[in-house]
Amino acid sequence: MTKFSIARIYRRWIAIVLAILVTVSLSACSPENFKSQAAQVPQIVFSILSDPKTFNAILSAESPNVFGLIYEGLITENPITGQKEGALAESWQVSEDKLKFVFTLRKGLKWSDGQPLTADDVIFTYNDLILNKDIPNNLRDSLRIGLSQAFPKIQKLDDRRIEFTLPEPFSPFLDAVGLPILPAQILRKTIETKGADGKLKFLSTWGVDTPPDKIIVNGAYKLKNYSTSQRVIFERNPNYWKKDEQGNNLPHIERVIWAIVESQDTALLQFRSGNLDSLGVSPEFFSLLKREEKRGDFTIYNGGPAYGSQYVFFNLNKGKRNGKPLVNPVKSRWFNNVKFRQAVARAINRQQMINNIYRGLGAPQNSLISIQSPFYNQSLKGYDYNPEQAKQVLQEAGFKYNNQGQLLDSEGNRVRFTLITNSGNKSREAMASQIKNDLSKIGIQVDSTPIDFGVLVDKLSNTLDWDFCLLGFTGGNEPHAPNIWFPDGNLHSFNQKNQPGQKPIEGWEVAEWEEKIAQLAIAGARELDLEKRKAIYTEIQKLELEYLPFIHLVEPLSLGAVRNRFEGIEFSALGGAFWNIDELKISEK
Repeated sequence: MTKFSIARIYRRWIAIVLAILVTVSLSACSPENFKSQAAQVPQIVFSILSDPKTFNAILSAESPNVFGLIYEGLITENPITGQKEGALAESWQVSEDKLKFVFTLRKGLKWSDGQPLTADDVIFTYNDLILNKDIPNNLRDSLRIGLSQAFPKIQKLDDRRIEFTLPEPFSPFLDAVGLPILPAQILRKTIETKGADGKLKFLSTWGVDTPPDKIIVNGAYKLKNYSTSQRVIFERNPNYWKKDEQGNNLPHIERVIWAIVESQDTALLQFRSGNLDSLGVSPEFFSLLKREEKRGDFTIYNGGPAYGSQYVFFNLNKGKRNGKPLVNPVKSRWFNNVKFRQAVARAINRQQMINNIYRGLGAPQNSLISIQSPFYNQSLKGYDYNPEQAKQVLQEAGFKYNNQGQLLDSEGNRVRFTLITNSGNKSREAMASQIKNDLSKIGIQVDSTPIDFGVLVDKLSNTLDWDFCLLGFTGGNEPHAPNIWFPDGNLHSFNQKNQPGQKPIEGWEVAEWEEKIAQLAIAGARELDLEKRKAIYTEIQKLELEYLPFIHLVEPLSLGAVRNRFEGIEFSALGGAFWNIDELKISEK
């Protein structure tokens, strides 16, 4: 599941993508051939765990994805300074009452096919795509404002100026205008016609079977080639707007290659042999790579705790489809018992995760807000590992133990459920294995099943047939997460409401604490004073800890190994090593 908060500045996908990309091998993609080509064409080679799911930026629900390289929004965020900077927009003005924002596009912007990029494309992207109720997407929630959940009014002032009018002050607004801008002249016809299934043609436009030269973009790179289960190749976009201080067109690096192979172990071998240009350093590889830093002519960067969060969560949905409960009613009673969730939280040994899985290169986390965010409350105390106390809490909640130490509910049902997580992520699979072992110590049987990420996303957002899940969200400094906290949000996965086009759910309920968090999230977004905002998000974090819609685990350090041949690397946990890939150069040595 993406970034998972999708309301974040969209160009940051470059950082998120490239921090994750370098976790797999090039063995299926002739790395020696890539290496020989590098001497002729300035290029950089990464790898990814699985194939892209779509080339349609509006419909994307995954991370990593291609869009950080091929699209930009109006503005972006500098991960080093934390300041908002112009991207497609050269400037913006804000009214005194903070309700009107006018963005001025740069002169001479062009799409990759050479056609002009104007205010019409911005208006089309927001009004006709993102805010279109017939196009399910994870971006729309970031634009819902206030108690009314109204959207801003967006209008064209002229070919270069766009005005956003807000219904009330909205503190995270600038984080919502970094979303990718798509070409109106190419895509407008896809929202004006429907397919045989009665759905807009846009919903089936720009899938991964689309020829790359048909994908029109505005970012530093454009798609050149995609070979299923092998590689994605990007080439320099000659119509990209950005230039260096000498007036030379950017990017400097001509080509970016993503290899698609499903092995982190092989990735290590390929990096050590020089066939990968960078590697996300997992804890089990850190000591080995640190010893080889000088000989391998690379640098391991440490950005501190990674942005984002990792957690487990139960399916709290009490609804039915066609009269059939989404969750087994017996299990649903367990999952919706807050004491049961609190007992599970006490039974998970997070320090053991840090020591064994992350080799000490991690930190415990207690909320959805990223540890390095100014809104993360360091003083809030999570659940210490205490299996005996967990057993006591369960017994107080009406559970009991048989003579074999197995946990039973008040009706004598054995407490057993399935934990799902995405396959291919070794650390996450190891965490799932430990959780299974930890919960067995309090009499709970967990069946751990790593599954393909696409299948997992379908379960969480569509079929809703799952028990217990281990996942993570991509984070940032801004804490506003409407997709997650709004009960009808696209990523409210612990109690997901059916989304447009899906089968209806009967009997779907929202808990009182769930609604309270949603209202606090609205209040936090309305508040413009930083300290008052912090106080509101502290209340959200307290409720999160009490009711545990997510049981937070640990966050690894942000570590990346990068070849020393790249000039201009500025590493940070928020941006990784390649957030400024358009400005990087390859040294001549």
